Amino acid sequence: MLLTGILPVLPTPFADAGVDFEAMRRVVRFALRAGVDGVVFPGFASEVETLTVDERAALLELVATEVDGRVPIVAGASAPTVNEVVKYGSQALALGIKRLMIQPPKSIGAGADAVASFLSAVAAQLPGAEIILQNAPAPRGSDLSPQAVLQVVRRVAAVRYVKEETLPAGPAITAILAEAPEHLLGVIGGGGARYILDEYDRGACAAMPALEIADLHVALDRDYRAGRRSEARALYVKSLPLLVLQAVYRMRLTKHVLRLRGVLDNRTVRAPTPDLDPFAMQDIESCFAECGLQSGVLAPERKGIGA
Repeated sequence: MLLTGILPVLPTPFADAGVDFEAMRRVVRFALRAGVDGVVFPGFASEVETLTVDERAALLELVATEVDGRVPIVAGASAPTVNEVVKYGSQALALGIKRLMIQPPKSIGAGADAVASFLSAVAAQLPGAEIILQNAPAPRGSDLSPQAVLQVVRRVAAVRYVKEETLPAGPAITAILAEAPEHLLGVIGGGGARYILDEYDRGACAAMPALEIADLHVALDRDYRAGRRSEARALYVKSLPLLVLQAVYRMRLTKHVLRLRGVLDNRTVRAPTPDLDPFAMQDIESCFAECGLQSGVLAPERKGIGA
């Protein structure tokens, strides 16, 4: 099964005592009811860098159990060293998850040779894994040029997808797909779906936004693929004010909106993220209302989309 459509990165709910595993179950169920085409965990939006090794493993197992094969899972396996990536990748493979998203560590350098060598070493120890090369922008990521990405993909056959997050992502997607080797199955858009229509027009196979408006993103994706471009654009326009704020407040916005929607009990974050003062919360809530989505737990039929 190819990766296509909406593949949200799941947030990690926290409580005073640590990870809120019951809330994590609600997060996964919310995603499935929204009709997503797959889920990603852990990723940057999961606050992965704040999770302990044990938390990370337990949460991924919970996600696999809740999904129960209904949609593909992409497991984040990024880490500073080959051995750590292999450890996280092995945990995922043991759960039946073969798609591993890896952001090369900046410590190895940002050139194609260094990235290809790193991923080759990982692939050699994880037979059967399908690697998604996460090309994140600086300062967080390697910020590889399309030509460098293509060099890596040609040298590492286990790289089956690229998640392109550099800005502007659109021209990079076009350049990669124009010269992609046969084993590259697709390029996935990033940027929180703020550029999703441009990415799709250029041939991106999927998008990896945050979770809070997954039902809107699914509806947009279905309209686009059915040729209903004006309807897809109308939903895109509805989403943009909220997504502009999401670029600033990140996980805190995601959790605030999911709290409004009845999925989370709080918006506690571990990652360094700007606080939400009353003005920011009012702005977020107004933008969410303009999306035309329901508060409270999402109904299976996604009522209210576009209303």
